Amino acid sequence: MGALLAAHLGRPFVDTDAMVERIAGTSIVDLFTREGEAAFRKREREAIENIAGGALVVALGGGAIAQPGACARLAGSGTIVYLRATPETLLGRIGDTADRPLLHGVSGKDRLRRIAELLSERSFCYEQAAIVVDTDALEPHEVAEAILGRLGGSP
Repeated sequence: MGALLAAHLGRPFVDTDAMVERIAGTSIVDLFTREGEAAFRKREREAIENIAGGALVVALGGGAIAQPGACARLAGSGTIVYLRATPETLLGRIGDTADRPLLHGVSGKDRLRRIAELLSERSFCYEQAAIVVDTDALEPHEVAEAILGRLGGSP
């Protein structure tokens, strides 16, 4: 969806998780395993610092904006958009959790419960976004259109 929005806006698209993986030369799962969550979050903050202020469309990992200082830094350099969805919708979209360290090894109702917990823990930061789009019933192109409409553009 981010790449679609970036194309409409004529801006580059950056995924901070992919950026961290590229710079680290390994996957996020491996980073979590070898170095722990704190080390991953440090790399994530560095990625945010590197892109903040650029004329980009950025996809952040789910916990990125909840890291100390991230919300203020990003809000000061662009428009934050929260793509809101229910835990049930997110569960359906996530699929295999092998590449999601905070959900790895969690199955069934426990996975849904864990997603709900993470949303609850992060909701204060998420709700500070300048634009909130409820995405449960939307296709990616509809999400992009909703964002463009709120930014004052058109697809």
